Amino acid sequence: MAIEDYALIGDCHTAALVGKNGSIDWLCLPRFDSPSVFGALLGDERHGSWLLAPTDPEATAVRKYRPDTFVLDTRWTTSTGEVQVLEMMPLGDRRADVVRRVRGIRGTVDMHQVLRIRFCYATAMPWVQQVDMDGEKVLVATAGPDAIKVRGPRFRPSDHSHAAYFRVSEGETVDTVLTWFPSHRPPPEPLDVDSRFESTKRWWRDWANTCDIHEEYRQEVSRSLLLLRALTHEDTGGIVAAATTSLPEEIGGSRNWDYRYVWLRDAALTLQALMLHGYEREAQGWRNWLLRAIAGDPADIQIMYGIAGERLLIERELDSLPGYQGSAPVRVGNAAFRQYQGDIFGEVMMALHEARELGIAEDQFSWALQRELLRFIEENWERPDNGIWEIRGPERSFTHSRVMLWAALACGIRGVLDHGLKGPVDRWIALKQQLEDEIEARGFDRERNTYTQYYGGTAVDASLLQLAQVGYVAYDDPRMLGTVAAIEEDLLRDGLLLRYRTETGVDGLPGNEHPFLACSFWLVEQYARSGRMPEARKLMDRLVGMANDVGMLSEEYDVGEERHVGNTPQAFSHLALVRAADAISGRPNPLDAAAPLDAAAPPD
Repeated sequence: MAIEDYALIGDCHTAALVGKNGSIDWLCLPRFDSPSVFGALLGDERHGSWLLAPTDPEATAVRKYRPDTFVLDTRWTTSTGEVQVLEMMPLGDRRADVVRRVRGIRGTVDMHQVLRIRFCYATAMPWVQQVDMDGEKVLVATAGPDAIKVRGPRFRPSDHSHAAYFRVSEGETVDTVLTWFPSHRPPPEPLDVDSRFESTKRWWRDWANTCDIHEEYRQEVSRSLLLLRALTHEDTGGIVAAATTSLPEEIGGSRNWDYRYVWLRDAALTLQALMLHGYEREAQGWRNWLLRAIAGDPADIQIMYGIAGERLLIERELDSLPGYQGSAPVRVGNAAFRQYQGDIFGEVMMALHEARELGIAEDQFSWALQRELLRFIEENWERPDNGIWEIRGPERSFTHSRVMLWAALACGIRGVLDHGLKGPVDRWIALKQQLEDEIEARGFDRERNTYTQYYGGTAVDASLLQLAQVGYVAYDDPRMLGTVAAIEEDLLRDGLLLRYRTETGVDGLPGNEHPFLACSFWLVEQYARSGRMPEARKLMDRLVGMANDVGMLSEEYDVGEERHVGNTPQAFSHLALVRAADAISGRPNPLDAAAPLDAAAPPD
């Protein structure tokens, strides 16, 4: 199936992807970054899947989420009747359950389930048995540390799978509940399905109802914020970049990465989006995660961590999964955790600055850590890096990274001047000016009137659109407008933005990629805030129209084939959508207030 054919259900610990055909083809238990139980997304049904659908091959389906929830509602219509399938992962009980409820709406419909459990990325075929529990037969599958029990219609073995057939008539309800548990522990008690459906719907709706959203693009922003919450781990506060690994940036290519980790950049930007729309508790949770993860020597800071702050994300290739439509390799872990990316200091400092601005109390440890980050910048600001896009080629002096260091210093300065915090503000002001002078001298092409991707180069990069977002220059500054013109000329492909030109070899990787959705949303924001509102709305309408039927966006978009590519749902895409909608609605950029104090002056 196509990437856009999947919908997400989740419990803020992990998430399952449910296809339009009724098959769960991706589920890692019990966490987002655990090994897969169902891995057909990166292979086929032999790598793990759970099909629930009518037996009628001509059946048709229409699906949607119950309003403001992740309860997936699918209506199947056959020649004999109609059924509703409600699917969810219950919240708030620290269990790992998947519930699939079939309700008869009209007539009678024959249904079937085909269950193929394949633990540990399809390397472990489980031992499966029928066990008597509480007066009924329960399917129990065990392999190594993992166990699953399945309650519902009677499953019977069939060629390394288990199948169940049942008939549903009008007014009848049939529930199937899959529960993961550690194999060395007793199975959990049966789930009260009715109660958990109601409490889960209530939890999501209560969360959504606290959101502060403008009317324009309200539905798209609400669903994006819900997706960002669904990618946030309930216990740790870590925000994963996506629910999947190794969905390719180019079908058949090797640019396949594991995104089930917490990037400081993505998480900081997600935090900003949540804070600006009323979610202070999530902001507090993420800040606590951040302080735990990066505590210690700033020299040891990483660009990404595990969900609980784990540091070793060793990248390896799996031969047990052939890849989405043959796009190999499938990777687990991400070697970019070893990279140095200077821009993360800016994103982190800006997120913590905005938390202060929104009234989240600064504790002694938090400011002490920020001072240490700024001290690290003082000692390492000239160090080249791998840049925002995790270039696997030579380290360079990327202009975007330098501007983000500038932004980190600006936030530290404002902490002292506006909030009375203690710090060597004179040193920070001097270094900020030194950085600014260097950026204008080495990262700006005066002949073309544009900032450049890196010092000494002539190419542009979509990340330069963030220069105005962080208050380095005004959106309508001639230097910014010149940069936008260069980006439009060099990076627009079929009306959408590439991150950069891969054929220059700057990233050290073979192959190409498609337009990056977050960058295109950044262009919407730039248009809206620089007076090009008709163009902003036209591009925004096109971008939100690329979401699938349940509002999900992946990382990139293949315009020629009109399909999603890259990992999904992509937090970066959805948070950029929220920013773009805010810009169109006129919601102020929270860093605009910094501009009179901090914006870079044009060179003499």
